[in-house]
Amino acid sequence: MKTYKWILSLLFLTVLAFSSCKDYLDFPPENTIPAEGFFETQEHAVQSVNSIYAHMRTWPMVAFAYIIMQEITSDNAVKGSAVGDASFINDYDNFSFTANQFVLKDYWSGRYTGINLANQSITNIPGISMNESLKTRLIGEAKFLRALFYFDLVRAFGDVPTPVAVPVGPEINSRTPKNQVYAIIESDLLDAINTLPASYDASNKGRATSGAAKGMLAKVYLYMERWGDAERLASEVVSSGTYSLNPSFYNTFRVAAENGPESLFEIQAQQIDGNWGVSFSQHAEVQSVRGQWGWGFNIPTDDLAAAFDAAGDPVRKAATILYKGDVTPEGDVISGVASLDGITGTPRYNGKAYYPPSLQVYGPYGSGQNIRVLRYAEILLIQAEALIRQGNSSASATPLNAVRSRVDLPAINSPVIEDIYRERRLELAFEGDRFFDLVRTGQAASVLGSKGFTSGKNELFAIPQELIDLSEGNLTQNPGY
Repeated sequence: MKTYKWILSLLFLTVLAFSSCKDYLDFPPENTIPAEGFFETQEHAVQSVNSIYAHMRTWPMVAFAYIIMQEITSDNAVKGSAVGDASFINDYDNFSFTANQFVLKDYWSGRYTGINLANQSITNIPGISMNESLKTRLIGEAKFLRALFYFDLVRAFGDVPTPVAVPVGPEINSRTPKNQVYAIIESDLLDAINTLPASYDASNKGRATSGAAKGMLAKVYLYMERWGDAERLASEVVSSGTYSLNPSFYNTFRVAAENGPESLFEIQAQQIDGNWGVSFSQHAEVQSVRGQWGWGFNIPTDDLAAAFDAAGDPVRKAATILYKGDVTPEGDVISGVASLDGITGTPRYNGKAYYPPSLQVYGPYGSGQNIRVLRYAEILLIQAEALIRQGNSSASATPLNAVRSRVDLPAINSPVIEDIYRERRLELAFEGDRFFDLVRTGQAASVLGSKGFTSGKNELFAIPQELIDLSEGNLTQNPGY
C-alpha cells in the first residue's frame, strides 16, 4: 500500500470566507472546522495545503465533469455505459448541452472550491509563526495548485472571475479577461518555480516540485502562444536529468510506476479502510469495465482506434483501449457487457483507467489509483511543438522521436506540426487534453463539426446559468448560449 500519509491530514479543510448567500462561489463546506482558532500553528499551515491536494481527487475534479468536458467532447471518446444510463452525457458528445446542466456547475464549483482552499492558505500562512523555509514552500505549493485550477477554468470557460485572496471582493461578480487570467497563472507558477524543491523525501512524495511548475508553465505558454518561453522551460526540464520515460508505455499507468521518473505531477489517491472521504478516487471506477469492475463511461471511439492503426502503433493502442475478450498482462480477462452506448462494434474501455483487481483492498474499484496530470512524455512533445512553431523542424525531431522510440515507431527526421498533433493525440489519449488541444490548435471545427461543434460557440463551455442568476446578472454568458 502507498504511504503518502501527508494526504490524510485534514483533507477537506474548507474555511468559507464569502459574505453573502448570493455569492456564486459560496459552496457548501465539507468536513469544515471553524475559521476561529485555525491558521495559528505550523501544523495548521501544513493541514491547509494538504486539503488542497486532497480536494483534487474528489468527484467534481476527476469523475463525470472531467471525463465529459475534457474527453467525451472530443473525437477520442463517446459516452459508453448502457443506453439510457446518464443519457445527458450524449448532449456533450453532440454539443447540444445547455447552460442549465449540472455537469458545468460541477466542473466550475470543483475548481473554485480548490481556489478557495488555496486562497485560504496563501492569505493566512504568512501570518503564522513557523519555520520560514517550510512556510515559503507551502505557499509555493498552494500557488502551483491554484494555477492548475485556473488553467482548467480559463481553458473551459475563457474569461472567469479571479479571486486571489480572502476575504474576496467584487471580483467574484465579474469575469476577468482570459489574458489576465493567464497572467495570474503565470505569476503563480513562476513563484512556485522559485520556491519549490526539486524533490521530496519518501514521506512527502507526490507534492508539487519546481520541475512540475516548470513543466506546467511550459504547457501554459503553448496556450499563450509564447513558443520561445515554452521551449526554454521544457528544455530546462529535459536537461535537468530528473525525469525520464518509462521503458514500457503500458507500465507507465500502473501502480508500480506512480510518482516515478516519468511523472512530473499526479493526483494522489490510496485505499484506506474506513476513510472514503480522505483517500479514495472514483476516476477509475466510472470508466472501467461495465458489469465487471466499473460503470463503463468514457469509451474509446472507432476513430481513435483507427488513428492508432494508421500510425502503426499497436503498443499504445493496446495500453489505451481494452476490448472485450482481451487478456491484460496481469492475466485479467476483459468480459464486461455485450454492448455499450455509442458504438456498434466490440465493447471497449479506457485502458489507462485499468486497475488490476488483485490490488483492490478497500473502497470502489480503482480507488487507490493516482491520476496522471503531467508526464515527461508531454514535456518532450511541448518542446518539439515549440521548436516547430519557431521554424526549427530539425531540432524538434529529437524530443519527438524520443517519444516515438519508446513505442517502437520509426523516427521522423523532418517533422511538421501535424506530426506533433498526431503524436499528442496517441500519447495523451484519455489524459484530459484532447478537446482543449483541438480548440487550441484550431482543429476543433474541422475535426468535431460532424458531431455538432459550432465554430464561434463551442470553443468555450457555457457559464452555469445558476451562477449567473446568483450573481444577479453581473456574470455574463459566453456567446451562443
